[in-house]
Amino acid sequence: MVHIALTFGLALAVAPAFANDSTAELGAGGLILSRNDVVSMDSEDLFISPDKVTVDYVFRNTSDKDVNTIVAFPLPEIEANPYEMPSIPEEGSDNFLGFGVTVDGTAVKPELEQKAFAVGVDVSVELKAQNVPLYPYGKAALAALAKLPQQVADDWLARGIIVMDQFDDGSGWKSVRSPYWQLRSTFWWRATFPAGKPVHVSHRYKPSVGATVGLTFFSDGKFQGEYDNYKRRYCMDEAFEAAVRKAQKDNTDSSPQLYESRIAYILTTGGNWATGSIGKFKLTVDKIDARSLVSFCGTGVKKTGPTTFEMTAEDFVPERDIDILLLDRPENGNDN
Repeated sequence: MVHIALTFGLALAVAPAFANDSTAELGAGGLILSRNDVVSMDSEDLFISPDKVTVDYVFRNTSDKDVNTIVAFPLPEIEANPYEMPSIPEEGSDNFLGFGVTVDGTAVKPELEQKAFAVGVDVSVELKAQNVPLYPYGKAALAALAKLPQQVADDWLARGIIVMDQFDDGSGWKSVRSPYWQLRSTFWWRATFPAGKPVHVSHRYKPSVGATVGLTFFSDGKFQGEYDNYKRRYCMDEAFEAAVRKAQKDNTDSSPQLYESRIAYILTTGGNWATGSIGKFKLTVDKIDARSLVSFCGTGVKKTGPTTFEMTAEDFVPERDIDILLLDRPENGNDN
């Protein structure tokens, strides 16, 4: 696969509040079918922006018999940690990406299966027995953990289900029981693919957008830190790097007045349909602001509008996931 990075003007957006703030992106992807050899994917139209991800599929049952199967959408795994905060679009909700799906234009209400794991062990039943929500972030989980009998809390501490979070909130040091389990969530539904007929499936969700104030790959006028990793992951090219240098030159601070936004889309876990390839694949990336810098890997990517870029392929076999890097300016930054 040839890697192409795209570079465009600078962005105007609102940065996180503190210079050292950083949130991690959670990679989500597309639909997964239970393994079969007769349902093919005729096409996939994938749209990714910081505000939304939409995917439109056309599946076709190539056999002479109807196929009944399970279709699933795995949500990103959440690893609870009081010292790290992932980007969660709809905090406090089991459907924390705001996932929705339609089949042939009709809305589907999928089932949601959730399980919690600590050190690889399923602890869902134990959490539920103590009225502790499986979703680990938010006031509900903390309030439930605070009510645990001491004997249960001691056991959960020893088993790595919870940890003690110690902090000073200005009124003195506090010690709070905090979640330390991993939440795995999957939406799923039963689907019928009629013999020889196309089935249109569409789904959408809000992406988890990681963010960092400043740049983790450039400082003191040099590309360093995470540079090698970023260059591989986002295919940063010479034009992109020149734009970063210009931002440094035009500002007096030791680092560019830019901040990172990152989106991850898991493309490689699919392929469990007939042939394993996608008949017609289309990717559209929308950076929203025409002044943003954007870099990602792709083949034959073309600019189709002030903020949009497209890649198309036939008989497409995903070889890598999609990682998108956006560099934006704070609201009060210079408009260069």
